[in-house]
Order: sequence, then structure tokens, then C-alpha cells
Amino acid sequence: MPIPILMYHQIGPMPPAGSPYRGLTVHPARFCRQMTWLRRFGYRGVSMRDLMPYVRGERQGKVIGITFDDGYRNVHHHALPILRELEFTATNYFVARQFDGANVWDADKGVPSSPLMSVAEMREWAAAGMEVGSHTLDHVHLPQLTPDEAMRQIADSRRELEAALGQAVTAFCYPYGEYTQDHCRMTRAAGYDNATVTRRGLVHAGDDPYELKRVLVAGGTSLFSFLRKTLTSYEDKRRRR
Repeated sequence: MPIPILMYHQIGPMPPAGSPYRGLTVHPARFCRQMTWLRRFGYRGVSMRDLMPYVRGERQGKVIGITFDDGYRNVHHHALPILRELEFTATNYFVARQFDGANVWDADKGVPSSPLMSVAEMREWAAAGMEVGSHTLDHVHLPQLTPDEAMRQIADSRRELEAALGQAVTAFCYPYGEYTQDHCRMTRAAGYDNATVTRRGLVHAGDDPYELKRVLVAGGTSLFSFLRKTLTSYEDKRRRR
């Protein structure tokens, strides 16, 4: 059965109209409705760590992956209580050298600055049963780097996150969705178990675990559209039986 992996960025009040990448923010009330309806339909939202047995075909069930890119503080503030209440887990991909910083990589695009979690908040995220993943050291464009620098960004981010967290980090996400097959090999060599991309689609059995597609959930995604994107694969299979 195809599995959706949801891709979020920020969960908070909507930025001003006309702000670049405004759609990458989902209002907390909308996020709550989305998660609540998944639960009502019998789905369980899970982190990449919890999802991989289903991706590999070792387990079966109504699960949906939940991921957040960049480690925004508003995800800790708004999304974490909702996930905990519903007993869902999720993965957040942190930029290892921007704790307590901001989305500086977006500054030249005119994107409003938004604070990122501190190390303490990242640890609280993990202590609540959520997963910490890596988004490189500095949120870089991997294809623009030399192979040695790309490997450093991929491997050292894992080591630094593990040192700060005190537990293994096995999930990776390519910044900007930019990567080559060499970067997939580097990710595997660095010890990650899986990696997600920004290319849209569902995950199928046999897919490369280092090129897992996701389903973007934008700020303007209606509840009907959200449910159609996420639940159709399971319901279609059930009707065909």
C-alpha cells in the first residue's frame, strides 16, 4: 500500500499577504484539524524512525509519515502539544549549526525571519517521543559544493546532532530538495537509515530509502484537499478488495 509522508515547515500564524513562501506556514488550528481527522479515520501519524518498518514491508497498517523541515520554534510551541495529545510521532529535520538561530538561508529572498529551536527545545522534542533528523550543518545547496564539503555537511551534522542529543540520528533531508545520486551514496555512507526529498508523491514498497517522496501540506491546503491527498491510497485499495 502506498504511504504518504507529509511535509510541513512552520506551524504558526500566517505571515503577511504577499510574503515570499507564505504557503510554507500552516496555521495551528488548521494543523490541529488535519491531525484530528487523520485520527478519526483510524490513521496513526508517525516519525520516519517509526515509519521505516512499513516502508520496508516488515509491518502493515494505516500509518502516515509526518515531517517538518528546518526545526522552527513554532513547531515546538504549536505542533508538539497536538502530536502528543493524539499520540502521534513526527520527525523534525534540524540545521545543526543554527540552534537558537533563524532561517538565515531565506533572508536574501525576503522571507520573514523566524526563530529556530534551541538545543534544550530540541531535546524536549525528542523526550516527547519525536525524532530528530538532520538537514545538514548550514542548510546548504549540496550540488553546489565540492564532494568533500558535501560529505562534511552530511556526516558532521549527524555527529553534532547526536552529541547534542545523546542518541542516534538516522533520518536525513536534502535542503531545498537538491541532491544527486552521489549525495544519496554519501547519506548512506554517513550512517543514515533514510532520506526524504521535496519531490511530491507517495512512497511504495521497493522505493530507494534515500529518495523518499513527500506530500506538501501548504498553508492554503483545504481539509478536503488534505484528506484527498493522504487517505485516497488506502481507501482505493480497500474498495478494490
